[in-house]
Amino acid sequence: MNKNSDSAISNTSGKDHSFPVTQRIATIDILRALTMVLMIFVNDLWSLKDIPAWLGHMERGVDGIGLADVVFPAFLFIVGLSLPYAIANRLKKGDSLWQLVQHVVIRTIALLVMGVFLVNGETFNAAATGMPRYLWNPLICISFILIWNTYPDSWNKYISYAARAVAIVTLLILAIIYRGGPADNIYRFSPQWWGILGLIGWAYLVSGLITVFAKGNFLVILGGWAFFCILSMVAKAHLIPREILSVVPGAISGGTLTGLTMGGVLTSVIFRHFIRKGENLRMTLVLLGFSALLILFSILTRPYWGLAKLGATPAWLFLCSAFTILTFVAIYWVADVGKKSKWFDIIKPAGTATILCYLVPYLVYGIRNILHISLPETLRTGGVGLVKTFLFAILCVAITGLLIRVGVRMKL
Repeated sequence: MNKNSDSAISNTSGKDHSFPVTQRIATIDILRALTMVLMIFVNDLWSLKDIPAWLGHMERGVDGIGLADVVFPAFLFIVGLSLPYAIANRLKKGDSLWQLVQHVVIRTIALLVMGVFLVNGETFNAAATGMPRYLWNPLICISFILIWNTYPDSWNKYISYAARAVAIVTLLILAIIYRGGPADNIYRFSPQWWGILGLIGWAYLVSGLITVFAKGNFLVILGGWAFFCILSMVAKAHLIPREILSVVPGAISGGTLTGLTMGGVLTSVIFRHFIRKGENLRMTLVLLGFSALLILFSILTRPYWGLAKLGATPAWLFLCSAFTILTFVAIYWVADVGKKSKWFDIIKPAGTATILCYLVPYLVYGIRNILHISLPETLRTGGVGLVKTFLFAILCVAITGLLIRVGVRMKL
């Protein structure tokens, strides 16, 4: 990076400072792309058999994590890494404080809507709804794309209005007719546990607002991260009455998920501070030290609450934060310092159009079911199956790239 490029100032004076604009780095997009590919990969493991157990999620109550258990926290952390850059870019465009808050809230609503519709698809009851199960995800994903697509300026604006209107009406109808659950316990459309995107949305809301109002104040960012890390431990120790926690979404009141995102914000602020000075080595040493401290925190808290994704334990928060920081630093040295970002071009669409890429597998599964396509057992077993699933992830990235080239660009 340019030694003279601006970055967020690590301000400890408590004064009001904005986020100076920072040159974009390739590392965050690459890390996001790698995480997205890994998410598609682990989400497709259900289609395989005779594969190592450590690749998937650990069962609830098990003290330990598998590969799949480090993907979601990495996403949350990356959301935080991106926040200072996103705010700096919007400030460069002239956004006011209110416009920044408005942007955070609107993006949160978009993530919550998509998360809730997707999570309801997991418990969809075709007979009770009166609609084939395989139509649900394609219909909602196409609707998401129509609503949040950035239409070309050359298009008649009424075409985009009509497309969005049709998509919104489609979602409303689907929500009304939806029935989920087993035959003996049918229920209507509801938030349930908000889905992956919904959980990210809640963590993004809190972290985004803290970052906006912090205005580059390092102590505020540090305090926000520490608060949610402590809240994670306090919540697991049941020191807060359930009645108080129940009025706040679990992604916030549990502390862990927002702690992951705030950890990303904190890491980004530290990173930007040293990169502004051209101090790559010092930045690396500080983040390595931070990672070591997080691993120590994970070791110290594991005996009390275990290490588990499904329990969203403090040890999981600390360990996955450390993993993500170490990966971030390694990619930075390869891609930005070593100028090897082109090595990752094959997965670039997953890092620049991440939400679209996240939706593509749902569309592919739906089309496969509509066409009644099934793979032979040989391609769904053991090592061969793992290769198939990896190629499926790359295929989804390629489809995302193709959609981008034909003009599909989702912007929340």
